[in-house]
This record gives sequence, structure tokens and C-alpha cells, in this order.
Amino acid sequence: MRLLLIEDEAKLGEYLRKGLAEESYTVDVATNGIDGLHLAMELDYDLVVLDGMLPGIDGFAVLAALRQSKSTPVLMLTARADVQDRVRGLQSGADDYLIKPFAFSELVARIQVLLRRAQAHPASPEPTVLRQADLELDLIRRKAVRAGVRLDLTAKEFNLLALLLRRQGEVLSRTELASQVWDMNFDSETNVVEVAVRRLRMKVDQPFATPLIHTVRGMGYVLESRAQP
Repeated sequence: MRLLLIEDEAKLGEYLRKGLAEESYTVDVATNGIDGLHLAMELDYDLVVLDGMLPGIDGFAVLAALRQSKSTPVLMLTARADVQDRVRGLQSGADDYLIKPFAFSELVARIQVLLRRAQAHPASPEPTVLRQADLELDLIRRKAVRAGVRLDLTAKEFNLLALLLRRQGEVLSRTELASQVWDMNFDSETNVVEVAVRRLRMKVDQPFATPLIHTVRGMGYVLESRAQP
């Protein structure tokens, strides 16, 4: 079984990694929310152990973003015993909650329970083809087609379009696009997101009658079909 541990306390992270390795788990470790979310989205894990308080983006934001496209079991860790925090985590999609400090044996037991539950009720496979109107994105063949016309996209443009399609109808901020597509913290002085969206629109929207990528002023971008005036 392959686990992802997202924990910013270096000593605790190394202790848990070694302990879980001794329990025959393969463990990848991320020390901040941005790296953790990238690994969780790009690779297939059997379970994620996620600290609630993280630099970059916190564990709740990581969980919310992960749940947009993946149903990987998540065990959240927190130093807070506040009931509201536990409720927030569970409502955001966490499968279980463990309060620090905890016994390592309890962590292992909870992981085992979640893995057994996941094996008994396997999640539906994620779609390999994403669609909106006459736009189609094949994630396996890395092929984008609109109205029967093949779109020539760069790797970043393809990843950006895939994110917009996975979360079609939802407004995505520049900060979130920067963190998930470029693995970077958003800097207001940087226009990398705007430039990339503009170039993507030239390929996805400009040659066709109906635009699909829309700007929501002051908020970000959304991909959706809209009725023409």
C-alpha cells in the first residue's frame, strides 16, 4: 500500500515515515500544502495522512481541492481538540480525524480501518475523457479536440484546460491555478496565469463561435457553456 504523508513538522514526519515503513507501507512525504496537493493529484495513493495546519495552503484547503476530483481516503491530523475543527474536517471530506499527540499504534489502526473500508467499497474509476459542449479532452492520449478539430496545446495549456474541465462551472482563482498548474505561490506582480489563459483561449475559443472560458472579474476564471445573447 502506498501512502502520502503531508506533515510540516520534520521530526514527526520522519518518525511517522519510518514507523509506517516498518509496517510495510510505502510512504511519500510532503512538508507543505502545495507540494502535498500536487503529489495527491498527480499520483495514485491508497490513503493520505494530512496535517490540518500547513504552510503554503492549509490542510483544509488541500482536502477541499483534492475532493474536487479524487476520493482517496484521507486521515486528518490536528493539534486542536476543538469540536468545530473536527466537524469542519469531516464536512470537507475527511474520512477520519486524529488529534495530536497520538499513539502510533492508534494511527496504524485507523489507517488499517480506512484501507479495509476502501477495499470493500472501491471508488468509481475517474473519467479518462473530459467533455463540455463540443470540447473533448482525452487524459490518456493527451489529446484535445473541439468541434472535430485537434487543438495543439503545450503541456501547461493541457494541464490548465484539464483543471478547468475537471471543475467546470466553478470559478477558479488565479492563486489556485498558479498553485495547481505551476506549483507556485501566486505573486500579484506575476502575470503568468493571465498570459496562459489568454493563449489557451486563442486555441480553445477564438476559432469557434461559442466561448467556453470566461473571466469572472475580481475572482478568476470558469469554464462553462453560456447561452448566447
